[in-house]
Amino acid sequence: MNPTTQLTHVALVGHCGFDSSSLTRLAKSALPDAKIVAVNSQSALDEVAHAQSLLLINRVLDGRFDAGSSLAMIQQLAQRDDSPAMMLVSNYPDAQAEAEAAGALPGFGKSDLGKPETAQRLRNAGG
Repeated sequence: MNPTTQLTHVALVGHCGFDSSSLTRLAKSALPDAKIVAVNSQSALDEVAHAQSLLLINRVLDGRFDAGSSLAMIQQLAQRDDSPAMMLVSNYPDAQAEAEAAGALPGFGKSDLGKPETAQRLRNAGG
């Protein structure tokens, strides 16, 4: 993602309703001007996966996507010319390392949602 790009969307990719609510609160506080959308299908992902988006991708995808896993999704999206900023939402350090190697920004775990540094990480993703 170009550092001068302004985020217009934060997409909560593959999360259940409960987690989407928690992530929405976090995203609204960190990026109040961005539109927050829940994405649980490939067609919805295709609509928002562009350079002005930040995708918060669940480690275990809930929904119907072409990619078989969150890691495969990150790898596929990172190859696009208009690749969005992406973060993995996972408490597992090994999953975070794999996601970063595939093209994601440093993510965070669900246990980190209330931490100020997590909100700052989202703001930093916006350029």
